[in-house]
Amino acid sequence: MAEAGFPGQHTTTTTVTSNTMVNTRLRFDPSYLKTMPGVLKVVQTVLCLVGVICIVSSRLSNPGRDGYFIWTTMLAFWFTAILLVFYLFHIVEKFYKIPWLKMEFVLTSAWTLLILVAAILAVTVSDDAHIAGAVFAFVVTVAYGIDAYIKLRGVQAGGLAQGTRVISTQTTEVTAATPRF
Repeated sequence: MAEAGFPGQHTTTTTVTSNTMVNTRLRFDPSYLKTMPGVLKVVQTVLCLVGVICIVSSRLSNPGRDGYFIWTTMLAFWFTAILLVFYLFHIVEKFYKIPWLKMEFVLTSAWTLLILVAAILAVTVSDDAHIAGAVFAFVVTVAYGIDAYIKLRGVQAGGLAQGTRVISTQTTEVTAATPRF
């Protein structure tokens, strides 16, 4: 007779497998420009460049503020433009072991803060060109903030920057019945 209070044996086995599916062949893929990260990168590069053009074309010159604005936005421009090329030609997918999402999250967060400061500094100069540059900088700050949020969500989900990761979970339950006497 089975003892009271002891259920039959019950064993649960959960197996989680993760498959990373990437194509390491370099190729041009313009469909990336139709994705949200692709659109954000294009918007970021264009707005950074237009903001710099506004500041450079100003009739008032403030070397400290202008220098910071130009330095920050041009650095962000080049960073984003190079990443855009990497994504368009699947270079990111070729080197999928590099933590691209984490790197992009850190850098887009930094650009968000640095360009916000540049925009605030540009607003303090009473010149139409500086105001226009500041408006573009505020808009690109929002674009970098959205991008940083998307990257954070990707990092938290354990995603890849390019390519796919398939996670399969298989649960097996084994129950042994208690013999009755």
